[in-house]
Amino acid sequence: MNAAPAAVATAAIFVWLGMVLAISFLETPLKFRAPGVDISIGLGIGRIVFRALNRAEITLALVALAAIAAGRPTGTVAALAAIVIVILAGQLIIVRPRLNQRTDRVLAGQNPPRSAAHHLYYVGLEAAKALTLAALGVCLLVAG
Repeated sequence: MNAAPAAVATAAIFVWLGMVLAISFLETPLKFRAPGVDISIGLGIGRIVFRALNRAEITLALVALAAIAAGRPTGTVAALAAIVIVILAGQLIIVRPRLNQRTDRVLAGQNPPRSAAHHLYYVGLEAAKALTLAALGVCLLVAG
């Protein structure tokens, strides 16, 4: 892969990975342990934070994909890039809307059943995305 596009893609991928790790695996679980943060407040904050994270993820994905496409990627880089995009799309198109439906109901004062399965899907996809981003970042470092 060409050096300049590889450098841009590598930067975008590792910034994206850092954001996922910081928000999904650090901030999110800790917010519900803070004094005075009940489920409604936590979900309201989470909705805002994840909306911002997802916008940043889409932007970083577009930057990384453009750089990867411009840099004549190896097969491994192309495959990992495709996998991470499929994971992100699955989260945004399939899982997040279902989680948002429950959040809407809780914020409206209702007490819907827990959405444990959807949360597990999201966490599983988030872990897979983090691992894929790490592998893609390393491959880009080697390729560049």
